[in-house]
Amino acid sequence: MSRTIDALETSQRLALVSSTVFTLAAGLTTAAGASDVARFVLSALAIASLAAVVGQSIEQVAEYLGPGPTGLFQSSLGNLPELFVCIFALREGLTSVVQSALVGSVLGNVLLVLGVAFLSGGARYGIQKFRPEAPRMLVTLLTLAVGAMLVPTLATRLETPAAHHTEALSDITAVILLLVYLASIPFWLSGGPRSRGDGDPDKTGGLPASTTGSAPAREGWPLSTAVIVLVVAGAASAAASDWFVSSLVPATRALDITPEFTGLVIVAIASNAVENFAGVRFAWKARSDYAISTILNSPLQVALLLTPVLVLGSAVFGTHHLTLVFPPLLVAALAVAVVVAAVVIYDGEYSWLEGVALIALYAIVASAFWWG
Repeated sequence: MSRTIDALETSQRLALVSSTVFTLAAGLTTAAGASDVARFVLSALAIASLAAVVGQSIEQVAEYLGPGPTGLFQSSLGNLPELFVCIFALREGLTSVVQSALVGSVLGNVLLVLGVAFLSGGARYGIQKFRPEAPRMLVTLLTLAVGAMLVPTLATRLETPAAHHTEALSDITAVILLLVYLASIPFWLSGGPRSRGDGDPDKTGGLPASTTGSAPAREGWPLSTAVIVLVVAGAASAAASDWFVSSLVPATRALDITPEFTGLVIVAIASNAVENFAGVRFAWKARSDYAISTILNSPLQVALLLTPVLVLGSAVFGTHHLTLVFPPLLVAALAVAVVVAAVVIYDGEYSWLEGVALIALYAIVASAFWWG
């Protein structure tokens, strides 16, 4: 145990303490029947802090698996808190919240988080350059995945014959996206994209920074401790997600916040806290390759894994069937986000001004959903 405590960094200790405090507070207020607003705020804080703990424990467990599986393990399970929130929201029939949260995860990462990373890194070090191969591959896959997600919406809005089969079309799209995810596993396990002549086996392209040989060496957690923390944090995330969803509707009514804005902004930011924090931290340390890959991996996993799982799961387990027919404004926001992400990534460099522009665009999009 002493070895584990010594191995903990300050940020890890802070995440463990804050998640414990917020989870206990959220549980006590729920048991005591406190106000919906108090339960809503505390459970949201609990989800955000638990997301950081889940991410840290995944990283520690994955270090025992080797470089390739580490990145895959992190990116696949990093959205675990958001998965729980969406499952409980579907159980309550809040499909608009789930759709907004899925879109909000993409928007939050490719506009807000990428913008904050560009702003922090660019303001501190000036124009920053990065190896573009992996980010280009990530943003290309993200663009294709988002395009596939939008087909059921277009088929419905354009009143094609497929408009009468939206559930079946959504299920087919989900299966195909999952197949693309499965096809990408060998690609990332082999090290991801490399430019010609790049023979450095330690550079893993799109995988998070902790998977590479250039990451700073430090003593990690014992495997047993990492597994226990992951299981406990995962269970606590499920409980906090249930409390959050149960208080969502009455709290948003009391605060005069629309469910759509809650899903797009509050749920998306809270449940993706670990990627938000890690990506900005890498940019602040001038590790641009790692920052961009970490940030872009999250929305790609939302499109290729989380969204299909929720669509197929809602059909199998009898909850309200989630379809990929989105409101027009969500469709437009998704399309704009992926196009902007491609534009700012493909030149292989960024500045603080690009960060300001990305943050401004996110603020405008979020404002458009304030009224629903």
